[in-house]
Amino acid sequence: MDEFVMPRTLGKGRTYVYLFPWREQDLLKVGFSRQPLVRLRTLHRRFFEVFDLDRGYLLETRLAQARQIERDIILRHAEQRSPAPLVVPDAAAGYSEWFRGVYPAVTAALRDVAEREGLALHSLRDWLRQWFESQGDGLYEWSLRMLDAIEYEAFNVPAEFQRGEAARALRYVMDACEAIGLPLARFFPDGAMAWRASS
Repeated sequence: MDEFVMPRTLGKGRTYVYLFPWREQDLLKVGFSRQPLVRLRTLHRRFFEVFDLDRGYLLETRLAQARQIERDIILRHAEQRSPAPLVVPDAAAGYSEWFRGVYPAVTAALRDVAEREGLALHSLRDWLRQWFESQGDGLYEWSLRMLDAIEYEAFNVPAEFQRGEAARALRYVMDACEAIGLPLARFFPDGAMAWRASS
């Protein structure tokens, strides 16, 4: 049982240069991805708790240009490279894309490219909110399925064999939506709201 499944078309035809600042530290991750939300989740499952969504950015561009922008940032700030946080899985962390002390310079560089090339520069929080809002109907239906799975397990599976996967998935997605500022009652059924309040 996974969290809300993201459509495979999430990043089709678009590439984003991302700037993900670590919360409460002068540390950030840069790179590019066709699927920024998937990338965030590979770095940390509860990405909305460890990254500063208000200070993050996504520059929407083409793949070749995204590669060049990332390369320019890595070369320009090679002396400021930093190890990834220990809580980030080694397989996802990357070894040349974490930096300290470069947030103002990288932010200015992304803004400059956006203005010069006429590209969209998105606030990370705004982009995430828009993406989840675009999945509203899917979130609602998925939540109903999770509630059914939670109820089935509670009444049909012996306690020692219950795994709680549906409950964890629903709680995770609702936590993520709340963290990015979505009004939960608009996207989740009353049953999910009541379940979350009581669990």
